Amino acid sequence: MSLSRQHQLHTRRYSRNLGLGLVLAGFVALIFGLTVAKVTSEDFAVPTEVGGQY
Repeated sequence: MSLSRQHQLHTRRYSRNLGLGLVLAGFVALIFGLTVAKVTSEDFAVPTEVGGQY
């Protein structure tokens, strides 16, 4: 005997999980875009060691 119909709880949970996944993917894309923009800017420089301190 197999279950053929999904319960309403499963459909609501799937919608919530899909929405949360899209929000998280958007946040990751935003952080990645900001990182790329900062690294590719003209004035970006790796900090150099001065007197044993960073």
